[in-house]
Amino acid sequence: MPSGRTHLRIEAVLLVGWGALAVWFCARGWMGTDEIGAFVAAYLFSMLLLSPDLDLAKSDSYRRWGPLRWLWAPYAAAFKHRRISHHPLFGPISRIAYIGLIAFVGLFTYVLIRGGPAPRLVFPVDLSMAVLVGLYFPNLTHIALDGLQTLWIRRRSRL
Repeated sequence: MPSGRTHLRIEAVLLVGWGALAVWFCARGWMGTDEIGAFVAAYLFSMLLLSPDLDLAKSDSYRRWGPLRWLWAPYAAAFKHRRISHHPLFGPISRIAYIGLIAFVGLFTYVLIRGGPAPRLVFPVDLSMAVLVGLYFPNLTHIALDGLQTLWIRRRSRL
């Protein structure tokens, strides 16, 4: 499989392309600067911290979590590498749902400690879609690169 650095480089190059496309969309009035910022922030977060390789204890993305990497131990135990974590649809959804669960537990704990009502968190649909697409694209790129590498190795071994 491509190394973590190779994945990161390709995803970064694609971010430049996606960013240019987003700026073009903004110039046409099809999307706003808030959506571009949300997309880029989510893309960077996903590229660096939500890799499909989070189910490997020695992956770069796992190490990037630093002292919080223990949060991903249950995820790594639940998912075998290159199974559902590398599925184009369910892999990103599983990581997004997992990080959402962690955020919910954190917010719930904060409310319990602080007391009183939970803060109102409302995101416009356009902004939410930009974040979801930003979280999804680096994962899809990673999965596609792994699939292409596997296909290349299989074809080469037949020759």
